[in-house]
Amino acid sequence: MIVGADTTRIVLSGEVDADLGPELHEATTEAENAGLPIEVDAHHVTFMDSSGVAFLARLSIRSQHRVRLLRVPPTVRFLLEVTRIGELLDVVEESDEREFQPVAPDVTPTP
Repeated sequence: MIVGADTTRIVLSGEVDADLGPELHEATTEAENAGLPIEVDAHHVTFMDSSGVAFLARLSIRSQHRVRLLRVPPTVRFLLEVTRIGELLDVVEESDEREFQPVAPDVTPTP
């Protein structure tokens, strides 16, 4: 998860399945606590099972803002259509993607 100036971005890659359950739950909690609009970059997802679909549904329900799903590969797009979870999210084409600006973590210099 990367906190930006005006959004929080969660980057998914590889296989998004039950093995990632704890990490997906942690990302949901952290994104929710940040209180910013959430974007999920799915560009590098090669496989997604019901755990990934449940993660996206949970994000969409718990977020104060509509979740944006970026750069969705065909396999994920198919799951969004079949499960109708895509109706809960804004699926954004690459050309519509805004510039993401991460916020540097607070760094306190040591004397």
